[in-house]
Order: sequence, then C-alpha cells, then structure tokens
Amino acid sequence: QVQLVESGGGLVQPGGSLRLSCAASGSIFSVGWMGWYRQAPGQEREPVAIDLNDGNANYAESVKGRFTISRDNAKRTVTLEITNPKPEDTGVYYCYAYIVTRAGAFGRDYWGQGTQVTVSS
Repeated sequence: QVQLVESGGGLVQPGGSLRLSCAASGSIFSVGWMGWYRQAPGQEREPVAIDLNDGNANYAESVKGRFTISRDNAKRTVTLEITNPKPEDTGVYYCYAYIVTRAGAFGRDYWGQGTQVTVSS
C-alpha cells in the first residue's frame, strides 16, 4: 500500500513564505513524476509544479518565479517552497506522484490527502 503524506500548510501573509513537504511510503518499486496540485474554493484542481525526475520541472504560469519545487529521491520526498504568496494562491494543495509498486507493472497516480494554504493578512 502506498501513501503520500503532506505537511507544512497553514496561514501565511502576502509576501511571506511557506514550505510544503510530501513523503511517499509503502510498497514502492519506483517513483516517476512528483509534484503539487491545488484546488481553490469552487475551482477545479490544477497543476502548480511538477518535477519530471530528469532535472526539469514545469510550473503554472501564475507561480513562476515565486514557487520552487525540489525532490529527494533517496527519501522519496518532494518539497514546494512558496515565496511572495498572493491571496489567489489560497487553496488545498495536494501532493501527487506517479508510482510503480513492482517491477514490470504499470504505475499509477497517487494523491495525498491535501493541506490547506491560506494567504491572508
């Protein structure tokens, strides 16, 4: 069984900073892409930052230059550094990972339970 456990959400003031972390655990053979999505109230879940596991990462246009994603493959963790947050960054942030659980098998997407980020003064 695979789990993604997030930590680090909370209330942050505009212009402040916040770090989100996510750790994958369980029966894991390999981990591919890892990243973060978010869902604002009344909105669909959208990608924020994805680490492609090849030295590259994709970011939503709205967060480029403010958010930084990083990962530690040995620890199977992914981190999102949020700087200069804006009120429109408010939402539930979900950790995402594509995980293969055994050799020769297809992988699938896994999601964390979500962590609330509120940007407000």
